[in-house]
Amino acid sequence: MSRARVNEMCRLLPGAERSEPWGDGRDAWKVGGRLFAAVGPEGGAVAVRTAGAEEAEGLVAAGLARRAPDLDAAWVALPLAAEEAELHHRVATSYEVVRKGLPRRVQATLDPTSG
Repeated sequence: MSRARVNEMCRLLPGAERSEPWGDGRDAWKVGGRLFAAVGPEGGAVAVRTAGAEEAEGLVAAGLARRAPDLDAAWVALPLAAEEAELHHRVATSYEVVRKGLPRRVQATLDPTSG
């Protein structure tokens, strides 16, 4: 899958906004001001948040992902060569985990999700 396709997946999520906070070409996708996905400048991987460090460790142990550099233990980097369905699932899951962690007043300003 291409970097452009992952960016399109992120863009379609309610309230998702793209920025480049690090100035190094990485696309940072946020909802309510909080990061839910980051795509590297060379486009080889997308970093996403899991439900917790245990889930992240399981994905790394299974060889599906690697630890996401510079992010906490709940984050993993998935190769863009992974199956499209898996990437879509992980981006959507990351978005939901981050969105649910937002203050209620911020959540109320976002369009509803379909799930």
